[in-house]
Amino acid sequence: MYRFIFLIFLVGLSFGSCRTYVYRGRPAKLYREVADSNKSFDVAIVPGVPFYDRWDSVMKGRVLWADFLYKKGIIRNVIFSGSAVYSPYYEARIMGLYARELGIPAANIFFETQAEHSTENIYYSYEMARKLGFKSIALVTDPFQSLMMSGFTKRRFATSIWHVPFIVDTLRKLNEVDFEINPSSAYEAKFRSIVERESKLKRFRGTLGAFIPWENRKNRKADPL
Repeated sequence: MYRFIFLIFLVGLSFGSCRTYVYRGRPAKLYREVADSNKSFDVAIVPGVPFYDRWDSVMKGRVLWADFLYKKGIIRNVIFSGSAVYSPYYEARIMGLYARELGIPAANIFFETQAEHSTENIYYSYEMARKLGFKSIALVTDPFQSLMMSGFTKRRFATSIWHVPFIVDTLRKLNEVDFEINPSSAYEAKFRSIVERESKLKRFRGTLGAFIPWENRKNRKADPL
């Protein structure tokens, strides 16, 4: 059922009006709501992207947007999330290296390195935010992932997770920056690709959040967030 809905959504993206809404209309609307109300957040969750030899356009977009929001005072801290999933580099730590080069202080950067799927990025980062005492949370990612995760973030968490996906046109103005990092500190020597460890079906179920340990929260007292 979920797969069918996902395929229908992808077909919808082939139509111009739908693409305009996803990549321009919705992100601009969400950002205006934040800016017009002078809203700010204790922490932003930034989901990971596989790293091979340099950041690709998706990772670059997410990190540049997090840096933009940090420098605007909209977010005060960042949790970069992502294990070594498809390549032997922890996605969270790679993004952190780029963020440091852009000027986000190390004291304001946190790493969640357990997540292997987008739903897990949000779950484990939320748990980290709770433990760190952060009370207001934003999801900072690309427009497509933000829309796909909107239902998940609304249904599953006691605290609101506000979506602030990047605005494509604004990002183009920031995109000229580029540099190289030394990725060695993010390298996992015992890496084994998720493609070798899990079947396609299991990976798909993971994307839907099938392996999130929700049971760990059952005996917890009311969420302090």
